[in-house]
Amino acid sequence: MAVTFAHIFANWRHFATILGIGQILSLCITGTSVISNKLAEYQKETVPNFQSFLVYALLLLVYMPLTLARLGPRMVWENIRRRFYWYVLLAAVDVEGNYFVIKAYSYTSLLSCMLLDTWTLPCVVVLTFFLMKVRYRWTQILGVLMCLGGMGMLIKGDMDAGKNYKATDAVKGDIFMLIGATCYALSNTIEEFIVRHRPQYETVAWMGFFGTIINGVQMGIIEHERLQQMDWTKEVVAYTVGFGLVMFVLYSLAPFLFRMSSATFYNLSILTSDFYGLIFAKYMFHDPITAIYAGSFTLIVSGLFVYHVFPYKTPEHMARIPGFRTQIPGDFELNPGTGQMVAGNSHSDEESVDTTSLPASKRSSVDYGSTKSIQNEITTTFAENTPSRAMV
Repeated sequence: MAVTFAHIFANWRHFATILGIGQILSLCITGTSVISNKLAEYQKETVPNFQSFLVYALLLLVYMPLTLARLGPRMVWENIRRRFYWYVLLAAVDVEGNYFVIKAYSYTSLLSCMLLDTWTLPCVVVLTFFLMKVRYRWTQILGVLMCLGGMGMLIKGDMDAGKNYKATDAVKGDIFMLIGATCYALSNTIEEFIVRHRPQYETVAWMGFFGTIINGVQMGIIEHERLQQMDWTKEVVAYTVGFGLVMFVLYSLAPFLFRMSSATFYNLSILTSDFYGLIFAKYMFHDPITAIYAGSFTLIVSGLFVYHVFPYKTPEHMARIPGFRTQIPGDFELNPGTGQMVAGNSHSDEESVDTTSLPASKRSSVDYGSTKSIQNEITTTFAENTPSRAMV
């Protein structure tokens, strides 16, 4: 297939949208890191389960009423009755991913954490190959390698600046990071698979429901003594609430990026979070920003463009896994002729998505409408159903 400028830039609006969402999510991850560091200044021990518990509880309180209102109790019950184990698995791996990654920073070095955290990417590529039946082009592999090269430049910049710290238990920390990164890959891939069949708000609602239960039990077992001993100053309360709000935005937007693009694109996008962390550090701690950091950011964004502009071939069918072999009311269908996800027997969603997998010659006529539909849903969801929007 001949490559022309028209081919490359036919769908620039869609790329600009998913790039923007990806960088907002990257900023959210940076924000949570900054807030966690500030919390560490006011308390001796971290309480990752408690911080995550607030996030899952907020997701449950906001999105479960929305789900019941838009789909109706009968349709919601039919879905969860048949597929509850997928939502339990999604919540479980997400909870454990958060826990193990945070704990890994307490044991191993910063260099090990940054390197091992990229383990999520190859895991996602392998999982989507089997679960989503994705067949990547060589140009997409090139885009992934460019992004990893940019990440490598960030790591080198950090090491040259002397930002590494010694490991207290390197083996334990490295194992924790690998477990956490694998859990994140499972969480991202399962969530992408589910949101390609069901509405985003419903998926997040059930993640909040089961995440609150799993995280709450884990918090009660591991952190109950620490919570009793903590000094709940106004700074600690403010940063804890801020952490929850930032994570709420991240969990709310991520499913849109999964459906508009992919879990792979999401993980490539958030590689820039370390660069944004440097910007925060410059203004908060007066750390210098060298040319290598700017070069790494440029290389990552260029890799995202290369990955997106030559999409993989749209599979006619995703893997038929237990729970999703039979369509139920509210499910989306994959249209083999267009590669779009279209609403099935649901009256609640008018979405058509994931035209990034189409050849550029075909997707230019449909992508803008798909993007516009999801932009409208994002606006509606946040405007009508987020009680603390002003704080976000």
